[in-house]
Amino acid sequence: MGQIAATSKKTFREFVREVSVLFWTVAWPIIWVLIGSFVFTGDTPAHVLPQMRAAVSISMMTFALMIAGMGNFPANIAQDRERGMLLKLKSMPVKPWRDFLGRFLGLLFFSVVAIVAVVAVGYACGARLSVTALKALESIGLICVIVLASAGIGLLIGTFVHNVHGAIMTGVGFSVISSAVSGVMFSYRFLPAPLQTVSRIYPVSSLNSALIYLLAGEEMAGYDPLTVAQTARSIAIAVALFAAGLACYSLFCWRKR
Repeated sequence: MGQIAATSKKTFREFVREVSVLFWTVAWPIIWVLIGSFVFTGDTPAHVLPQMRAAVSISMMTFALMIAGMGNFPANIAQDRERGMLLKLKSMPVKPWRDFLGRFLGLLFFSVVAIVAVVAVGYACGARLSVTALKALESIGLICVIVLASAGIGLLIGTFVHNVHGAIMTGVGFSVISSAVSGVMFSYRFLPAPLQTVSRIYPVSSLNSALIYLLAGEEMAGYDPLTVAQTARSIAIAVALFAAGLACYSLFCWRKR
């Protein structure tokens, strides 16, 4: 547990000490919460505004998790590779799974910080979530699966993109593009039919819609994403991405040459 705790603390501290990480993972989603809550409201009826702002807050929370997992996580791996840390760890009696678990816990703790910050600002802007004890538990489960999918993609990027700058740009670029075309950044109802299909298949956007459906209502989600088939498919794809990322990280980052 000592190695896991040490790696977790190291990863978390590196995230919170880096200004660019805090900006893109926390400040940038908050800026879009403010823009979405007050600039793009248009002629939205007053009684719908709390739900609309809730949907915006949930989407930006998901985007923050995407940036954390797909951008910050691979950058952390690439940075340790450039520093020679991975080579040093491989020469020591260190278990790869302990290193990974510590990194993942650090990512998870940092993701919680981002979630609290974005949701708190959304609430201050007038967002109102429909929360019960059961919905809260279901939401936590959906968020955990989003983190798994994002971390899996991040592990793949961190494994194969060795340069720190390249890992950051690849992760952030993938986050922005995938969120734009899959309905995380834009309402599902505004997507063309082919992209609506992508939105239902891509696990992050599917689970984001499920969170909106659960906490803000079907009108804000645009459809019912909480069917058994779609939920099972989203979880399966997310777990597969995570497993693939972990396998590649263990094989290629920890293989002794």
